[in-house]
Amino acid sequence: MSHLVESMAYTNQVPWHGLGNQLTAKQPIEVWAQQAGMAFDIKETPVRFMTESIGSLGAIMSFPEQKVLYRSDTKAALSVVSNRYQVVQPREILEFYRDLTEISGFELETAGVLKEGRKVWALAKTNQSSALKGNDVVNAYLLLATACDGTLATTAQFTSIRVVCNNTLAIALNNGTGAVKVPHSTSFDAQAVKKQLGISVSSWDAFIYRMKTLSERKVKSHEAMNYFLRVFTDPNSTAGGLSNERAIKKVQALYDGHGKGAELASSKATAFGLLNAVTEYVDHERRARSTDHRLESAWFGQGATLKQKGLDQALLMIA
Repeated sequence: MSHLVESMAYTNQVPWHGLGNQLTAKQPIEVWAQQAGMAFDIKETPVRFMTESIGSLGAIMSFPEQKVLYRSDTKAALSVVSNRYQVVQPREILEFYRDLTEISGFELETAGVLKEGRKVWALAKTNQSSALKGNDVVNAYLLLATACDGTLATTAQFTSIRVVCNNTLAIALNNGTGAVKVPHSTSFDAQAVKKQLGISVSSWDAFIYRMKTLSERKVKSHEAMNYFLRVFTDPNSTAGGLSNERAIKKVQALYDGHGKGAELASSKATAFGLLNAVTEYVDHERRARSTDHRLESAWFGQGATLKQKGLDQALLMIA
């Protein structure tokens, strides 16, 4: 079975994806770089090709409009990109957190490399945390990720993790979007991104207010089924829309008491419980080729899209 994870490190408890080398807490950035497999540079070289002539090889030619990106340590090729493409180095992802961990009380919890170095990320716990009724604790995190294969802009994203079940959910920022994205056609300015994020309590307070409101919104059985139908029906699949019956059956069971934390006062028969059934399904139960493929999807792919749809539909119930 192919794996997306090249290397990974984490502190504290085993992360929800269950992958990585464990570190003791409060390690310096340099140790994280080594243990997370991020102590390499992404190098670039012009695209070159060899022409053919009758009976022999021809001349080596260059194609200046594009360049090859490769790893400094293994020399493995990563991608072919435009000459205007601006690389963000793995160390820049970790350096982003240096002042946050040393001054602002953040704590790196996991970092690593996906797809042989094509994608790198780090996740830090912020100093923000809240408890819903039933002592249902939710912590705030800051995720920073980038890719060098054209699949992801450099993206900074506030994320919540529900302690009882390790479910992850993106936090909408004040401007209504879920992330700050820096395209690779421009240079990555860490301080500008932090300023745009507004490393403050405002986004977290607004998020928790919504979660508390969801936890107080009681849900009838027919409302729960309608919610799952809306989340797991693809309106583009057929003229009338096609629902994923297997997924609906699974999330219904999670909601009805089989999910972690489903019996807490915050979740039992509430809109918050509906949302957590969806996030638990995506993070832990949804079919995936491997755990690392599930991680990739839950943060950056179809899983992240599905969780956002679940959040949007839940918020409609308290609008």
